[in-house]
Amino acid sequence: MTAQKTTVVAPQLARQIVGEATTDRISGVKVSLAYLPLAAPISDAKVFAGRQKPLTEIAFIFAEITTEAGYEGIGFGYSKRAGGPGMYAHAVEISGDLIGEDPSDIGRLWNKLVWAGASMGRSGLTTQTIAAFDIALWDLKAKRAQLPLAKLLGAHRDSVQVYNTSGGYLSMELDQVLENIDESVANGIGGIKIKVGQPDTVTDLKRVAAVRERLGDQFPFMVDANQQWDRATAARMGRVLEQFNLTWIEEPLDCYDAEGHAALAASLDTPIATGEMLTSVAEHWNLISVHASDFVQPDAPRVGGITPFLQIASLASHKGLSLAPHFAMEIHLHLAAAYPSEPWLEHFEWLEPMFNEKLEVRNGRMIVPNRPGLGFSLSEQTRAWTTETHTI
Repeated sequence: MTAQKTTVVAPQLARQIVGEATTDRISGVKVSLAYLPLAAPISDAKVFAGRQKPLTEIAFIFAEITTEAGYEGIGFGYSKRAGGPGMYAHAVEISGDLIGEDPSDIGRLWNKLVWAGASMGRSGLTTQTIAAFDIALWDLKAKRAQLPLAKLLGAHRDSVQVYNTSGGYLSMELDQVLENIDESVANGIGGIKIKVGQPDTVTDLKRVAAVRERLGDQFPFMVDANQQWDRATAARMGRVLEQFNLTWIEEPLDCYDAEGHAALAASLDTPIATGEMLTSVAEHWNLISVHASDFVQPDAPRVGGITPFLQIASLASHKGLSLAPHFAMEIHLHLAAAYPSEPWLEHFEWLEPMFNEKLEVRNGRMIVPNRPGLGFSLSEQTRAWTTETHTI
């Protein structure tokens, strides 16, 4: 038998040999930095513990990608408190790497962008910057197909059960929290989450009890400690909170404490949720592999976009875990609709002024829009809040 000789051909040369398979080329990229002001300063447990200052604004980087065939995709990343200017600077640095590329090759382009800044790491600021480009490319791909992104991915449902967080911060007095709850329920919200994790756990329990009484015994109700407790406190509070029939206890421990979260998840009847602060697939897998939570909470803009989010969702589904993405409902609605088992979606009205379109909530669920792509466009207000722009 004669041994066959194998020839390795570079991807660029291979395209020349077999003919171009591209569908389009990226012809322009626009990156902008904008600041969304909040109506009032927001405080959670990290503020009460002195770790952070109250949140007064959110920095957004937007990526607008255009192609030779006339398609356009829009995506965004964000940073609360510090980090926005750094994300913008890195986005400007790497944006030119997309020019001339086929926008359909999203996985390859994600790798290209992450390796462009790999000496800074493949998580954190670098992946959060890449998210804006990755999300824009998925938006563009779905628009080309004339499909909502959920349908392009393969939707399991046309609406997602939705809960509200923004009305239950620790900076709000209990009377205000209860008024916010009444308003949310009247507007069709299907679940309520409030913040806990104050230095005085008795105050936490009084607030939880008052909200449960207001909602009734069966209405979906979650609490979020924002990584405030140590293991002993989390175990004690978890046992006391069992009486309130909670949908989950969120971030009871530091987000990297896989062992501690796994012990809580195994010992409590109340489900555990965590993951919003993680910025890579690897970090999520560290928790998923040991069943550290019952609900995984990836944030597409934080983990690097839709491409890594889908990887995390596949890992979570394989482990039989539930999904409850963090923040950015404009993106996560589509991703949650494509998850095999019934997920939860987090409702934040904060971002609504940034887009021309508004998402619909009805009977406890958010409706997937039938507009192509993600289904949103930037408002004039966003343009007014923009402080820097870079176009190539």
